[in-house]
Amino acid sequence: MSLGSSTIWLTFGLAFIVALIMTPVSIKIAHKVGALDIPKDQRRMHKKAMPLLGGMAIFLGTMIALLVFDIVNKRIRFAMLGGTLMYILGVVDDLKDLKASVKFTCQTAIAVLMYVLGLRITFISNYFGTGHLNFGAISCFVITVLWIVGITNTINLIDGLDGLAAGISAIAALCIAYVAYIHGTINGMVPVCLAMMALAGACIGFLPYNFYPAKTFMGDGGALFLGFMIAILSVVGPLKRSTMVAVIVPVVALAIPIFDTSFAILRRVVNRQHIMQADKGHLHHRLIASGYGQRRAVIMMYGISAIMGMSAVLVSRELYKDAFILFLIAFGYLYVFLTDPSHKMPTIKAVRITDEDERENAAPEEEAPGTAQAIDDGNADDGIQQEGTEQKAV
Repeated sequence: MSLGSSTIWLTFGLAFIVALIMTPVSIKIAHKVGALDIPKDQRRMHKKAMPLLGGMAIFLGTMIALLVFDIVNKRIRFAMLGGTLMYILGVVDDLKDLKASVKFTCQTAIAVLMYVLGLRITFISNYFGTGHLNFGAISCFVITVLWIVGITNTINLIDGLDGLAAGISAIAALCIAYVAYIHGTINGMVPVCLAMMALAGACIGFLPYNFYPAKTFMGDGGALFLGFMIAILSVVGPLKRSTMVAVIVPVVALAIPIFDTSFAILRRVVNRQHIMQADKGHLHHRLIASGYGQRRAVIMMYGISAIMGMSAVLVSRELYKDAFILFLIAFGYLYVFLTDPSHKMPTIKAVRITDEDERENAAPEEEAPGTAQAIDDGNADDGIQQEGTEQKAV
């Protein structure tokens, strides 16, 4: 193994320090340019305008660490180019609020550019025989573009609670980095290990300002950058073994946000909504609705993501039975967290924001005597509902 542990941790440490220093700077810049997220609907968990340029710290932390420790690799340079373009797209969206069709078109164009530069998914393992199942030119193109665009938006869609997207991205990046370290030079994974450590370091450096109660948000710039880098770095290494490490491991490590995104799309199709229509049916919204505060909801999501990340490590080492047990544990916890005391499964219906706003604007119904109004702003992190000076356990 030619990659020394000192280089790995120096890469992580540099990204961490840069992000930690640049986050307060990004807050000041956001206020000056007016890049603020003003709560306009009930889907948002915050109640005051929040700076939206925190992704700048993650972007700079990652890029500076890669420039210092990993710039010699041509594929990493291509990934950095795509990450820069995706970050710029996200920042423009934060400032100008681009249409969904425009964002999707630009994301697709960046994914196509990566394909042209040679960052592609060319085959998968043949689990029913020997060797690989090679993709044709058209299949390779479609799968690569869908992979990049899909994972990029997955991280963006889970960015709904303080610290959620940054923390889950850090956990996934650390797990993929460990897998890359295990496989090392044999499968061309050394650059992937360093790049994922840089990404994780930048996320963790940003978290002190983003964890509940957040002082800043990463915005679309940070979320799109994180999703893109995880997606593209997964196919950077010239793997000789299989795409188990390149594709399946990230899928398992990101199982929770991927599941959440897939369920959101299905829910909106069933409800005859546009798939980009915002609602309050995401996993984190359901946890909040179940009575958990933001801090506890995010920590629970961290825990499940870490279990899935360790499953990814076991899958990469072909310990499928062990990984399956962790799968069952993770989804068991999901069932516990997302069902009510009467053990009813969560419905596929989700409240449309516009409908909810109309109901809130209508005359309130008379409450039964002695009932307390629940505060759904994430402040009841210890499971307490407040009304006036009275406190009642949920």
